[in-house]
Amino acid sequence: MALPKKTSLAILTFGVMTAGLGYAPGPPWLRLRETVLTQVLHFGPEAAPPAPVAAPSPASAAPESRRVLARTPLEQRDARQILDPAGIMSHFYESLARTERKEPRAVTQVLHYGDSPVTADSITADARAILQQRFGDAGHGFVLMAKPWAWYGHRGVGLRGSGWRIAAATQSRAKDGFHGLGGVSFEGGVGASSTISLPDNRHTGMEVQFLQQPGGGAFHLEGNAGPIGDVSTDGETEAPGFASFGLPSGTGRVTLSVTAGTVRLFGWSFEKKGPGVIYHSLGLNGAQVQAVLWYFNAGQWTIELRHMHPDLVVINYGTNESVFPEYIERQYPGELRKLIERVKTALPESSVLVMSPMDRGERDSSGDIVTMPILPRIVDIQRKVAVDEGCAFFDTFDAMGGAGTMARWYESQPRMVSADFTHPLPGGAALVGRLLDDALMRGYARFRAGTIGVQ
Repeated sequence: MALPKKTSLAILTFGVMTAGLGYAPGPPWLRLRETVLTQVLHFGPEAAPPAPVAAPSPASAAPESRRVLARTPLEQRDARQILDPAGIMSHFYESLARTERKEPRAVTQVLHYGDSPVTADSITADARAILQQRFGDAGHGFVLMAKPWAWYGHRGVGLRGSGWRIAAATQSRAKDGFHGLGGVSFEGGVGASSTISLPDNRHTGMEVQFLQQPGGGAFHLEGNAGPIGDVSTDGETEAPGFASFGLPSGTGRVTLSVTAGTVRLFGWSFEKKGPGVIYHSLGLNGAQVQAVLWYFNAGQWTIELRHMHPDLVVINYGTNESVFPEYIERQYPGELRKLIERVKTALPESSVLVMSPMDRGERDSSGDIVTMPILPRIVDIQRKVAVDEGCAFFDTFDAMGGAGTMARWYESQPRMVSADFTHPLPGGAALVGRLLDDALMRGYARFRAGTIGVQ
């Protein structure tokens, strides 16, 4: 079916975000406990993140997840730097060095997983632009086949689609868990189509990611500069499929049309001749650690991660978990650890960076905007688990100013955060993107100086 109508979101800058299933252990696993209604300015989630589901038994939660974690004194660390005692960022920095030396085909790939701000390419667009300006533009990267949410978008990219049945891992989930690299499945028959307009006409190659399956249909790719190719998705077994093509010179727009049967697609990716950086923005509305851990088919996701050959994977969740303090106390550390282990098992040579959520505000009984009490705890848990698992950690929360930042952002002129005190406006997103880039470049400078891993 066609995309859900979101006329009011397309016309108005005000919307309504509903957040809300409270944590409740035990069957049936999902129980309504509370509904939080928040105004949204600029853009807002289509639906609340689902409540975290209870583990099958308390024994499955890691013992440390029931311990209280004390705050690390700020004076003991510089929040503007990436914490990397194990030196796991070396692989990423080595790739950047090859790219900077302009070695043949030296392309540095980044996969940035995140929640609703990343669905609009907030933060990631600015990080991409800065890195590509310094190291070279190797292409825009991965984009979903159509807009699962009215505010989904990538900077400089036009996207429209029709005729798709859409299943996002955080909402109407595919029963088999096959959600692709970006967490959304698109199924359509003859007549279904998508058109993407690229930021420029200098992309030289593209790839479509799909599900190969018995009896799978076919699709055709047509560019503004000429035909690109045809693909059959028929195969002996269900498995991730990848179809790559060179693009005719001057291609700035591509249309995919289903020509036979039914196909199931996950997204398309666009690249240029290296050297340079490709920064893939993989935002999923309502995303949490648990959504990836429970609702991404592990085998399929592993194949897709390995296919991308990323030099760096950024795990940027925590905002949606902040409305479930009981879950944070009981299950969150163990589940974050499992997600990290899954990524590291799939990509043992890649750098992995846990990036904390931004500040998130709410109004207290006096009407003042204050930081949600559980948020600093989430940041501390992420830091501890990341270090324990040999990953790097970037403290977005402290780097942007710590507790009370969203109050200052909301009261600033121009405003830097929406009326929900959660979603950054362009100025806020650009600031966080620059903070992330600055932290990466500080680490890169230390790598080149031979001090990586020294904290």
